[in-house]
Amino acid sequence: MTPSFELHSAEHFTVGAVGPPGQRVFYLQARQDDQLVTLKSEKEQVRALAEYLAGLLEQLPRTTTARAGDRDLVEPVEPAWAVASIGVGFDDERQRFVIVAESVKEEESSEGASARFSITTAQAAQFVETTRALVKAGRPICPLCSQPKDPEGHICPRSNGHMAKS
Repeated sequence: MTPSFELHSAEHFTVGAVGPPGQRVFYLQARQDDQLVTLKSEKEQVRALAEYLAGLLEQLPRTTTARAGDRDLVEPVEPAWAVASIGVGFDDERQRFVIVAESVKEEESSEGASARFSITTAQAAQFVETTRALVKAGRPICPLCSQPKDPEGHICPRSNGHMAKS
């Protein structure tokens, strides 16, 4: 059975990638006390989460921001499971974002696992910055087809099969 996690006051919440651009594996990671949770994620999942959080942060009143903590993944980077979906809520009383990740179901009849992380607005803002930097460090995007380009270029479907250079 896949484990579920609930961190009510995560001290560490970050995103990271391991590997060269085009082959990177993305991870969400949170820690509370001695419990470290690492989840494997897709680049687009973390990018979408970061942009959604950025939009929510813009709607909140500006407050003095406490230091959010370290941005690096904590070793060892061993994912508990792969993320299938991510949801976001906001706890008004505690002034914290609640991130809920659901696992990929192993079988049609089985229940998936979930991870629930409660993070500060400072951690959310730092997550947005870190994710944007990670995405920007990846492969450039083709302006014609919006697909990532390898250093050698790529065959762009919008250029009649011609090689589009970087």
